[in-house]
Amino acid sequence: MVTVSDDIEIDADPEAVFEYLDDPHNHAEVTPSLSDVRDVEPLENGGKRLSFTYQMAGIGLDGSLIQTVHEPPTRLTFDMEGTLSGEIDLAIEPTNSGTRLTYTGTYDIPGRVLSALAEPFVKRYNERELRSTLENVEARLESEPATA
Repeated sequence: MVTVSDDIEIDADPEAVFEYLDDPHNHAEVTPSLSDVRDVEPLENGGKRLSFTYQMAGIGLDGSLIQTVHEPPTRLTFDMEGTLSGEIDLAIEPTNSGTRLTYTGTYDIPGRVLSALAEPFVKRYNERELRSTLENVEARLESEPATA
């Protein structure tokens, strides 16, 4: 298992951050290696089920996400199934100047030998990807006009 976590403070209220991240298509907009989001279906818990394609080292990895936690405006958690499996957790907390968004991803790399060899690469890759994603969310939300 590989776990990466990072956070960023965003000059936007928690409701705006949650609303933005609650739309799966916005993840494709801010996550550099997420190349496709499709087959989005609503779930009874308010969350979503969807299929995605993630590009890693030039290889397209297909999978699905099932949102297990949908708690506006504080948390979104997804179980990931497919070539990469694991969990993605997005915690949203109010701060004095906006919102702290914490993104934690835990990934299971397939295959014992591949896992042992690839773990350092995957961890570094995902740390960079995560930082870029958080900065892109910040840039997107801070550039949008405030809503009443």
